[in-house]
Amino acid sequence: MAHPLFTPEVRQMLEENDVVAMKAFCEEVHPATVAEALCDGFDVEEVWRFLQSTDIRTQARIFEYLPADWQIRMAEGTGRQHMARLIEQMSHDDRVDLLQRLAPTVRESLLRLVDEADRRDIALLQSYAENTAGAIMTTDYAWIPAHISVAEALERLRLQAPDSETIYYVYVLDEHRHLQGVVSLRQLILAPRHRAMEEIMERDLITVHANEDRESVAQKLARYDLLAIPVVDDQNRLLGIVTYDDVLDVVVSEATEDVQKGAGLLPIENYLEAPFFLVWRRRIGWLACLFIAEMFTFTALAYFEDAIKRIAVLSMFVPLCIATGGNSGSQAATLVIRALSLQQVTVAQWWKVLSHELAMGLALGLALGLIGFARSYVLEWVNPGLLEVGTGHAADHPSASSPISSSDCPPDQGRQRLEGWRIGMVIGMAVAAICLWGTLVGSMLPVFFRAIGIDPAFASSPFVATFVDVTGIVIYFNIARLWIPAL
Repeated sequence: MAHPLFTPEVRQMLEENDVVAMKAFCEEVHPATVAEALCDGFDVEEVWRFLQSTDIRTQARIFEYLPADWQIRMAEGTGRQHMARLIEQMSHDDRVDLLQRLAPTVRESLLRLVDEADRRDIALLQSYAENTAGAIMTTDYAWIPAHISVAEALERLRLQAPDSETIYYVYVLDEHRHLQGVVSLRQLILAPRHRAMEEIMERDLITVHANEDRESVAQKLARYDLLAIPVVDDQNRLLGIVTYDDVLDVVVSEATEDVQKGAGLLPIENYLEAPFFLVWRRRIGWLACLFIAEMFTFTALAYFEDAIKRIAVLSMFVPLCIATGGNSGSQAATLVIRALSLQQVTVAQWWKVLSHELAMGLALGLALGLIGFARSYVLEWVNPGLLEVGTGHAADHPSASSPISSSDCPPDQGRQRLEGWRIGMVIGMAVAAICLWGTLVGSMLPVFFRAIGIDPAFASSPFVATFVDVTGIVIYFNIARLWIPAL
């Protein structure tokens, strides 16, 4: 959200070319607020002119808070030399994200101008696969050797602090950069100045591997209430750290992705700014698949055409029954997908999930079935005309076991009436059975998807609902045949 209160002030500074005021605004106001104010109705040249009133480090801090599209436009629209200096001052993980968004030609031209040490660091971070700990870590961390005293450590920390992402944790390394322990800033300040670091450091460390999935990193950071977590390689050498602010970005990104997949969408980063054709392409795929799958509903209904012709009231309850299955399936799928994401359940525990949802499906189905029975049973008094049965093919050869009564209709009218309790049993049992079936499908599909290596989020509500719709119709009419043999 932009800050319109600052807009007139910023515009006046630019019109008057008040460098002193612009410098003070950049340095005294929070970088996020400055970035939001500069995006409110100004062009790229004006934003660059405003930023260049302050030092390059402050420019980098403000630049990091600009939206991704603004960063790209500014990187492509300014002098390459100045942009290279700004990249050198940016957070290591943020500058890698920026470079990956740029066009290859722009990226290469900028990298040629970046300092060699920074270029190596960028290449290291870019070498890790997307969505891993290595891809989101930063190499800006504070470290000290184990043999020095607390007093020496504090002196070293003063020198490292300006270039470190966070100094709340200080990592203790040996000469080969193997991670030996960690000391919090609080411990360092309170410890006697003569004590050696190896005496006060914590050796029981929570670490992540560079190739570990970023979602797992976020879960560990949250579980142990850490501000940062060290990233190590196979030899336990410290490569970098993942900080809480990066994890917040991961959580938002993963949650957004799961919500979109749950609606049958491939991930879309920015709804309004995404190209129209890209959004269309990512939406049409699942919609087309689900639409084709729903055509089997028509096939199933066509198969039971004679039954629908004879007892029209059966068709009126079709939406009710199959919607119940879709709703119960979507509920179960949502709960299981979330449990899998949080590692509350695993694929190996599928039997526990099945047992749990079997009991839950029976309980839910019984409750809904009773409601369905009551609603359909009262049709005999509320609207008895709906229970009239037409003379279909089965009526040409009536049998003694026919469940319909002709006491209310003269035989010469060719109409008979279905008994109210029978239609009540059909609807009640169908609702209960379809609810149970939907619950089982919704709970097992995510587990199955995870087992075969597919994101469980794709076992989405539309997918579950479509599958249960088709199978629910078959369940419904077969139960109707059980209670109305003449069908």
